[in-house]
Amino acid sequence: MNDSPPGSGADGVEEGKRLIRTGGDRGLSLAERISERFQRLTWGTPLHAMRLRGRHPLKLIAVPDDPFFGDVHRGNGLLQGVVRFRGEERAIEQLDFSKPGWSTPFAEYLQSFAWLRDLSSVTTRAQGAPIAEEIMRRWLEAHGEKVSDPAWRADQWGRRILFWTAHAPLILSSSNLIYRSSVLHALARGARHLDRSADRVQPGVARIAAWCGVLVAGLSMPGGDPRRAFGENGLKRALEHSVFEDGGSVTRSPAAQLESIQLLTILEEAYASRRLRTPDFIDATRARMVTALLGLCHGDKGLSSWQGSGPIAGDVIEQVIEATGVRTRPLKQAREWGYQRLAAGQSVLIMDAAPPPLARLVEGGCASTLAFEFSDGTDRIVVNCGGARSANALVPAALTEGLRTTAAHSTLVLSNSNSTAIHSDGTLGRGVVEVELARHETDSASRIEASHDGYVRRLGYLHRRVVAMSPDGRDIRGEDMLLPADRRKHKTPTPFTARFHLHPQVEVTPTADGFAAILRTASGHLWQFRCKGGELTIEDSLWVDPRGRPLPSQQLVVTGASPAGGTNLSWLFHRAK
Repeated sequence: MNDSPPGSGADGVEEGKRLIRTGGDRGLSLAERISERFQRLTWGTPLHAMRLRGRHPLKLIAVPDDPFFGDVHRGNGLLQGVVRFRGEERAIEQLDFSKPGWSTPFAEYLQSFAWLRDLSSVTTRAQGAPIAEEIMRRWLEAHGEKVSDPAWRADQWGRRILFWTAHAPLILSSSNLIYRSSVLHALARGARHLDRSADRVQPGVARIAAWCGVLVAGLSMPGGDPRRAFGENGLKRALEHSVFEDGGSVTRSPAAQLESIQLLTILEEAYASRRLRTPDFIDATRARMVTALLGLCHGDKGLSSWQGSGPIAGDVIEQVIEATGVRTRPLKQAREWGYQRLAAGQSVLIMDAAPPPLARLVEGGCASTLAFEFSDGTDRIVVNCGGARSANALVPAALTEGLRTTAAHSTLVLSNSNSTAIHSDGTLGRGVVEVELARHETDSASRIEASHDGYVRRLGYLHRRVVAMSPDGRDIRGEDMLLPADRRKHKTPTPFTARFHLHPQVEVTPTADGFAAILRTASGHLWQFRCKGGELTIEDSLWVDPRGRPLPSQQLVVTGASPAGGTNLSWLFHRAK
């Protein structure tokens, strides 16, 4: 995962200023919400029931391979008769799909049949099939004939078709012909449902999942060539609306990026199972997405935490990249996706230099503009709390929502408010609309200058952050500036807080002068932190680990107040050993 030198490779680092703009998105309009609701109401009409009628296949003509290894802990739980997901457990014998009493993330995992991957990773077909069939029977009893939300949501059916076909030996090995017929009948009905609903899903991983389901159905069932042609056209449109030109997901979520890559890879396996060539646009898009994903990886090869995603472990990322067969270098500058990467020596710094994602495209977006993470080799040093949408089910809801705030990210907070508002219903409100960016690569340093307008409307200040990394990666210099945009709002000094959340394995010791601290990493490396323009304190923090558990950590907190004319806060991380 070596980075290309400045200005080389597919990332094509651009120098000079560039404006990233979003159109003040407020989520779905009233008309769009009414249309979406009406469309789902039509699922229960006789007309839609007629559309789902037709012959079902007697067997599958192809079974694609699932090249990804599942979660061993969850797989072993299934062998013990328990479905586990992010700290939530349900006994299989007590599963009632008609009266679900579980959390939304657990429901997504269960209804998509993603657990089939976990089960197949820990057992043989002979041992796993009875378990899979028992859960399948319970699902068919509740949803096989009844079209309802969310079980029949298009993206859920897309994922379900991928998992049903890839793990068909676990669910179609029974000698009970009535049961087998019921599964294949449900599969055929789900495919017909997708034919009419895949394009109605919001762009992003959900629409990609829906159209991948259409295509895999066409590749796996007899007489599917017309559906395959239809699905290829639909997926091409979906990718054009769901993936930026630089390869990043329009949701700006690393977790969504990773899932999209996995979906396209299983789809490629479906083509391979029929000895058909995958369309070029699928391979090209996936290659761009892999490049963008690697741009968010630290020295430990794991993902950084952005937009509700947790720090997905390096071994998981390596397995996914290997399965794709894509060989590429990390993207340094994501033009639309908005993440900037600096890398030199053993140091890697990743910065969010864009507005939050459009509210209509993602649930749980974060107010993280101009935050950064950085690592030294395999040691993460500065992190974001992360995990707002991947936290363990035992974590209180109020805390998971707090992980979305600006204060939960390593950036500057003005007047204890978010740079982009987070409403009580979880949607993003007003805030950052424009981010101005300038990136410079010289022999002496790699430098990012970025500013956002998230505080201009409410508090009258523009926040500008400058970050520079030395060629050997041993010095990371930064400056946070508050520039007055409307002096009429500045009747009294405005308080600010710059937070640098630290990884749990970083030990921090303040110096006697109160302006510096010594950081010791797990590998024994020493980093010095110094600041000028504010008062340094060390406070408690937390970090959500790859398993969704909040671990106690600490944070460097620099506080001060900006007068009407603005202020500057400078800081430095220097590797001393």
